[in-house]
Amino acid sequence: MLVSIGLPVRNGADRMGDAVQSALKQDHADIELVISDNASTDHTEEYCRELARADSRVVYHRQPVNVGVVGNFDAVLRLSRGTYFRWMGDDDLLEPNCVSRSLEVFAEDERLVLVTSETMYTGPDGAVMKPPTYRGTRLLSDDPIDRFTEMMVVHTQEHMLLDPLYGLMRREAVARVPRPVMLREDEVFAVMLALAGPWGHVPEILAHRGLRFRRLPEIARALGVPEWTVHFATTLQFAAVVRHLRTLDLTPEQRRRAWEVVARTYARRQRQTLSHRTRKAARLALAALRR
Repeated sequence: MLVSIGLPVRNGADRMGDAVQSALKQDHADIELVISDNASTDHTEEYCRELARADSRVVYHRQPVNVGVVGNFDAVLRLSRGTYFRWMGDDDLLEPNCVSRSLEVFAEDERLVLVTSETMYTGPDGAVMKPPTYRGTRLLSDDPIDRFTEMMVVHTQEHMLLDPLYGLMRREAVARVPRPVMLREDEVFAVMLALAGPWGHVPEILAHRGLRFRRLPEIARALGVPEWTVHFATTLQFAAVVRHLRTLDLTPEQRRRAWEVVARTYARRQRQTLSHRTRKAARLALAALRR
């Protein structure tokens, strides 16, 4: 059974080697590694073309112009042919049994559209972090609002607990879910995936990811969205979630529960933002007094 690993990259020739090798060294035999080069200006093209010549499992596509971060993530999904699909970053690492272990969970439950796993993170300073083990079960529910509720809680209370965008997915199911181009698009897309179908989870470390801490204005520039959206990121995020909920065929009771979750979670996120801004203002005021 073919499994596609999608690797979007821009100017990553000097850091992507280990990621490529960890994808190609999976113990699942039927693998394709799909690389979309987002109009790199370094030697990424030469490196990837040599990879494709040396290994028939590597599929290389070069974008003639920069299509943006989300556009390049979409590209590797569109170019993939596997029954199952997984994104990975150009500095991520996969354990050799990452794919095979996730496929075992899919084989146990035909309802699943996604299987997540435990992930180890490395910060810019080299510090290694492992979030608490995910022990929830509501993402296995047949009720989309149960799954929706769980995902909204995860986002606002323990953001690194699950990394659904880097799980193994049923490719056709994920391809039907639109990925927005906006700040916090990863959180919005994760909620959409939770609404699409039940998820499984492997309580083992199958992936390693590097953390890049960037401020919202920097992220806005990378995504190609207006910088004014930084000031309304939370409101725009929840508006996108509401728009998606309105497209779904839900019962009146499910819709009522969904609106309650949205209102409750939006209020919690706004309180968190206000608390952060208050602490920041207090620090600045204290620093001014000490001058």
